[in-house]
Amino acid sequence: MGVDTHKDFHVAAVITGMGALLGSKTFPTTRAGYRALLKWARGFGTVQRAGVECTGSYGAALARHLTAAQIEVFEVNQPDKANRRRRGKNDTIDAEAAARAVLNGQATALAKTGDGPVEMLRMFKLAKASAVKSRSQAINQLKAVLVSADPKLRDELRGLSTIKLVRHLAGSTPTTPNDGTSAALYTLHLLARRIDQLNHEIVDLDAQLTAVLADHNPSLLNTYGAGPDTAAALLIAAGDNPERLRTEASFAALCGASPVEASSGKTERHRLNRGGDRQANCALHTIVLARLRWDQRTRDYVGRRVTEGKTRREAIRCLKRYVAREIYRLITSPRATVQAAA
Repeated sequence: MGVDTHKDFHVAAVITGMGALLGSKTFPTTRAGYRALLKWARGFGTVQRAGVECTGSYGAALARHLTAAQIEVFEVNQPDKANRRRRGKNDTIDAEAAARAVLNGQATALAKTGDGPVEMLRMFKLAKASAVKSRSQAINQLKAVLVSADPKLRDELRGLSTIKLVRHLAGSTPTTPNDGTSAALYTLHLLARRIDQLNHEIVDLDAQLTAVLADHNPSLLNTYGAGPDTAAALLIAAGDNPERLRTEASFAALCGASPVEASSGKTERHRLNRGGDRQANCALHTIVLARLRWDQRTRDYVGRRVTEGKTRREAIRCLKRYVAREIYRLITSPRATVQAAA
């Protein structure tokens, strides 16, 4: 089965093992719609595999429903552009193309289940990223208002650090605005209260992230150079079912830390992988930088690779590949790693 997903409806298509199209139909994105879709598809016979587009967004709920029904769900990317130009595009064609991508082996990546502690981490990290962005925006706005405020007000607040400035303004009691100065003070008070509230949200979300990590994968949280944010980003990339990543090389490719073959003719070379999950790649980079600062073994390794002719940047890329291998083992067997360490 193949499914072209949308916000309010999904279009499903069913094909046989020989590639013959049996039928296609549209279903609403409701609980009853998911049940009707599965019942309709099973009316043609036993459904073994399903290719679903956008399993991380529009198709997430459907992917969970199909997985619970013991159907293998594969993530399907958008159809090949050359085929799309030849055949045209509509929802039925896209659903059929998704089914054929699973049948011919083009779609090989199992979808994330999204029903465990990693999904909790994703939610918390999403909220934290939004809070951090909003806090930075509010701080910039506060300072912009302060720059253009009355000199007397600026002189009263001059020399205060950002933290002390926010505390002072949040604790003040502004009067009813009736001129430019009082309006500025009123605005500064509101912005400071917003920043203070966002600070509390960020601290709370950090505690939630740490608690989930400590319970689900403490060995990853205790990895040298890894913190709650980096550990969460790497777990989110792997998903709640990391067994879908069959080898550590596939995890490195998922994180964009694997070199890509770029040979031609007599030239044999590899190029930088600019694909993969960029947040997971950033997490690996953060771990490597932390180890470069504090771990002597990592410094010795970089020094040795530089003497061999590699640049410092190339040596760091090699380190990211090694760290990906280490992280993969911790993600796929966290309990065994903890017991071995004990």
